[in-house]
Amino acid sequence: MLQKLLAISVILLATISISFAGSVPNMQEGNWEITTRMEMQGMTTSMPPVTYTQCMTKKDFVPQGSQQGGECQITQSKVVGDTVTWVMKCHGHGGDAIANGKITYKGNRFEGTVEMSMDYSEMKMVNHITGKRLGDCK
Repeated sequence: MLQKLLAISVILLATISISFAGSVPNMQEGNWEITTRMEMQGMTTSMPPVTYTQCMTKKDFVPQGSQQGGECQITQSKVVGDTVTWVMKCHGHGGDAIANGKITYKGNRFEGTVEMSMDYSEMKMVNHITGKRLGDCK
């Protein structure tokens, strides 16, 4: 069960790629180092953080993760000031999952959370996401 939840968590983070129209947050384009730390409800030990790099632009405000895959779809997204929010639904891996994400940019840094729940489990996961700009994309 834990492996299934971890797999869905990775897939949810891996498939987050959104293009927004309209508002643009205070985000500097470039190569970003992104760290994700997951907490699972009822778990006494925490998972080790995952760090990866990604070239981010003002057309793609949300970190994509270090792997690809899954049947996920963004159903809602919004930019208000420097904060980007989204709702994503995923199907597969034994059930459906929903993720509510929110990150706030501060120029060359961001922080936020992605809260996930699965329909086949009452366990909830929270991914804490931080990012810092390293420089220009290569």
